[in-house]
Amino acid sequence: MRGRAFFAALMLVASGSGDARPVIKPIAAGDHYVAMGSSFAAGPGITTPAETPPTRCGRSSDNYAHQLARRLHLALTDVSCGGATTGHLLGAWNELPPQIEALMPETRLVTITIGGNDVGYIGGLMAASCSGEVLTAMCRGLAARRGTASLVEPDEAAWRHLAVRLDLIAAEMRRRSPGARLIFVDYLTILPQRAPCSAAPLDIAGAKRARAKAARLADVTARVARKAGAGLIRASRLSAMHDACAAAPWVKGLVADGVPYHPNLAGMTAIADALEKEVRTK
Repeated sequence: MRGRAFFAALMLVASGSGDARPVIKPIAAGDHYVAMGSSFAAGPGITTPAETPPTRCGRSSDNYAHQLARRLHLALTDVSCGGATTGHLLGAWNELPPQIEALMPETRLVTITIGGNDVGYIGGLMAASCSGEVLTAMCRGLAARRGTASLVEPDEAAWRHLAVRLDLIAAEMRRRSPGARLIFVDYLTILPQRAPCSAAPLDIAGAKRARAKAARLADVTARVARKAGAGLIRASRLSAMHDACAAAPWVKGLVADGVPYHPNLAGMTAIADALEKEVRTK
């Protein structure tokens, strides 16, 4: 993010000016809606691409933002992008402008799913699934295309940095779109609480680490949303019985059509359902 805008957002966070929040009007047909985030918002590999020709961001025409916009007849600007971090919401990413620049004074709804790539959530999950005896043909193909994922766990500084960036995003959203409703959406549950299955072939220790990371990511998101006075869709809780090993999963397993360990159409639809209820009732 450019220095002046970054400084303004930082001062808004530091000043504790959350007590002066404007009155948010109900969302109406035709209102401007901005969807930001990573692949868990973009929905790569789900039904058809949102853009023609498809972009590297992998946005789906049936991700939760597009489904919600169709239901409520909103004017959607979807800038979510696979691989995005909080830094890509606040700053440029190669040819892509900062996602935050999609916000306008007339924007009335903003949804965000972000943070997993900051702490290596899916990368670590892939690495743990593709280690040792469970190195499948799928893993070898992924390694050939993307390189071996890192098993290095984020330190406390990384988690603090994530929380600060999320606070800055919320503050910058309020600065650019003071009349908008902000709703954070956390990550769908991938692993069951019981032992993993063939769809998620982690050993006990790897699964424990991945579940702990998912829980902390959900906790950080919830704390930032509460601090910002924003809404929160706890997709992690909604999907607790719909992990990759469930009879009716909302996420894909390691060996699946599309992108492994990412939402499927059912998962995106469940989030759209929850968002619609949130928007219509508040």
